[in-house]
Amino acid sequence: MKDLKTIPDVQNQADHRDVPLAKVGIKGLEYPITVLDRENKIQHTSAKVDLYADLPRHFKGTHMSRFIEIFHQYREDLSMPRFLDMLNAIRKELEAESAFGSLNFPYFIEKKAPISGLPGIMSYQCRYQGWVNRQDSGNSSRKGKHFTVAVSVPVTTVCPCSKAISDRGAHNQRGIVTVELELGPFFWIEDIIALVEKAASSPVYSLLKREDEKFITEQAYDNPKFVEDLVRDVYIDIKGLNQFPRFSVEAENFESIHNHSAFAYAEFGEHNRE
Repeated sequence: MKDLKTIPDVQNQADHRDVPLAKVGIKGLEYPITVLDRENKIQHTSAKVDLYADLPRHFKGTHMSRFIEIFHQYREDLSMPRFLDMLNAIRKELEAESAFGSLNFPYFIEKKAPISGLPGIMSYQCRYQGWVNRQDSGNSSRKGKHFTVAVSVPVTTVCPCSKAISDRGAHNQRGIVTVELELGPFFWIEDIIALVEKAASSPVYSLLKREDEKFITEQAYDNPKFVEDLVRDVYIDIKGLNQFPRFSVEAENFESIHNHSAFAYAEFGEHNRE
């Protein structure tokens, strides 16, 4: 076996093409992680991870293994602030100007049916996404950091137009509302989910008995929403929290009587056009 000191480190060699790379790293890593859970304190789940750093023009390559080494150290506590700490550790280890990361994972909540009270587990897709650069001093309020959390919530909507013009019933559909929030004060994912579900015609459940199905069908029929209504109502409720410097709300309804989806989007903050 060769002495470690004699093994060539090709990626550490100089590069003479004079082309800096904005992002170099690993994409699509699947890994078990632990996140905070309001009811159970922590939750074990599985994530798909992208991690990158910039590469100066004079370096041939980056140290790919170090992304995973550092991520492995943080995997058991990936609360929102710790995600940025992990990125900063990558940036420092690789002597980079910036580090970037995206973490996509299912978040599970036990949810009881509205009438029978029987419990089932609902899955909500979440994403952490952020970057840090050399300006970072360890204070998340500084400009050297940026971090967003996205939560996708399945809902039911009933079409107000269909209800108004039909003699028998109205068409409904399942949709997905995705809220992306720039981190301000700490918040619970569960609270954002509850806010979105409240704005829909009806929430979605994993387990329903007949009495539950009757209840939510009638609840949705009494509360029709266009996709535009859904986005506007969620937007108003999030803005009313006065917690997030920037956020966006989008909804996609998988139409039951069309061969396409209905879509609406709104954003608040630096890039909105209010």
